[in-house]
Amino acid sequence: QVQLVESGGGLVQAGGSLRLSCAASGRTFTFYTMGWFRQAPGKDRAFVAAIRWTPDSTYYADSVTGRFTISRDNAKNTVYLQMNSLKPEDTAVYYCGAAKRGSGSDVRNYDYWGQGTQVTVSS
Repeated sequence: QVQLVESGGGLVQAGGSLRLSCAASGRTFTFYTMGWFRQAPGKDRAFVAAIRWTPDSTYYADSVTGRFTISRDNAKNTVYLQMNSLKPEDTAVYYCGAAKRGSGSDVRNYDYWGQGTQVTVSS
């Protein structure tokens, strides 16, 4: 069992930055792929970024490439999402997830989810 708790969301103006954190507890964190997804009102949960247990293995949705950076600190059991150059279309609830296997960009592969944190970008 893995418990995930997100933090760091808030209201920011377009062009600004936020850093989201996801603290994990429970079973071994190192062997999971960790991902960030987001869900805007009336839309499906969409992939943002993911990182495999090897720190260099990261991948991103096209819409955030070059603006967002995912990282993890296995010693702290925490994954981060640094979001720069934020746009109003980035407004959503952001969820952290943990996947035991499979592609980290597929929401169906995730076994555990946090409760979500709201990010609102004003124009």
